[in-house]
Amino acid sequence: MNEPTVDPTPAPAGDPVRDVLRRALRGMLVLVGVLAVVGIVAGYLVAGVPGVWGAVIGVLVALVFSGTTVVSMLRTTQSSATTTGAVILGAWLVKMIVLVALFAVLDDLDFYDRGVLVAVVLVGVLGSVYLDYRAVQGGRVPYVQPEAGPPAAP
Repeated sequence: MNEPTVDPTPAPAGDPVRDVLRRALRGMLVLVGVLAVVGIVAGYLVAGVPGVWGAVIGVLVALVFSGTTVVSMLRTTQSSATTTGAVILGAWLVKMIVLVALFAVLDDLDFYDRGVLVAVVLVGVLGSVYLDYRAVQGGRVPYVQPEAGPPAAP
């Protein structure tokens, strides 16, 4: 049985799909950086030190939640659709297991503010979705791959 493999050959320079995914990743990292600064300050103003911890945990959750899909897609741009789908599904399953375990552990703890945590996660995930949309909307990805040129004469 043939198992899907990730193609190790690098994508050609100027690959439009990788350009879109890189733009989405850069936007998400900037968002997470801004969210960390604003979230920590706002968390401190709203709830003191527990608000800071809520913001820090929220930023980390938003980073993991939003970053894994883009990174998975970047790593599999030269792979088959089956391989890409399997990697993204696997990353999603691992991400959900980690998030459920994290929230189960955090449920009994009270060193963080839950409201700040939820607000930071929501802003991070929704902001990342919007930035992904903008990256795809502004990208120039062809529907077909142009051929290299006419075949060489013998």
